[in-house]
Amino acid sequence: MAAYLSVWKLRFIMGLQYRAAALAGMATQLFFGFIFIMIFVAFYSQGTGQAPISLPNLVAYVWLQQVFLTFIMLWFRDTEIFQLITSGNIAYELCRPCGIYPFWFAKLLAQRLSSAILRCFPILIIVFILPEPYRMTPPPTLYSFVLFLITLVLGLLVIVAISMLIYISVFWTMSPTGSTLLIAVAGEFLAGMIIPVPLMPSWMQMITYLLPFRWTADFPFRVYSGQIPPVDAQWGILVQLLWLVVLVAVGQWCLKRALRQIVVQGG
Repeated sequence: MAAYLSVWKLRFIMGLQYRAAALAGMATQLFFGFIFIMIFVAFYSQGTGQAPISLPNLVAYVWLQQVFLTFIMLWFRDTEIFQLITSGNIAYELCRPCGIYPFWFAKLLAQRLSSAILRCFPILIIVFILPEPYRMTPPPTLYSFVLFLITLVLGLLVIVAISMLIYISVFWTMSPTGSTLLIAVAGEFLAGMIIPVPLMPSWMQMITYLLPFRWTADFPFRVYSGQIPPVDAQWGILVQLLWLVVLVAVGQWCLKRALRQIVVQGG
């Protein structure tokens, strides 16, 4: 465990060095946040019926997507791992006195966390002082905020477990582009990153509930706004834990199978 904590710490410190990239990312995330909210404000101004999610809750939903983008985006990738697999340098990883799966998991977790910390607090300060209707509202209760933090952390662990499947698939495809695009495009849509899940048709919502993607973004963001009551949020936390266990178990099983079949330098 100490080895994995050391890897996490080193990657976390390394990630904090990219301040210029964080500034550029903040500007981009604020821009897209404004664009999305403008679109929803225009739709809501022309609506006649009752919306499945209120505009203030939807604004908070959009801003949380931007604030914690590196927590939830599936196209966030480590090119070093892809190069290790495709170049054959995975042999060096096999020489380490630790498991590859937890080693890579710790690296990916640290990268996402360090990138989010550099960006989230400045963006949060800005979005809380914006004029209406662009201002982000606080959670309704302290308990909702605590549940939000728990679900956000579990969602981060789930998204890293899904990302691990993308890296492991490259052992067979030898092309990171296809796996990343396929899973990232489908996953971000089903997570509510393109269209918020409450605004989807009921049949589409049922599909999202059966897959792990919405538990990484849609679920914690709606817990924050109070649209998902605390009682339902507690049951949702159990579902997140279940998905985490299943994804990690599947990922470790697939990695073991992949490592049995690899051939390095003809040996």
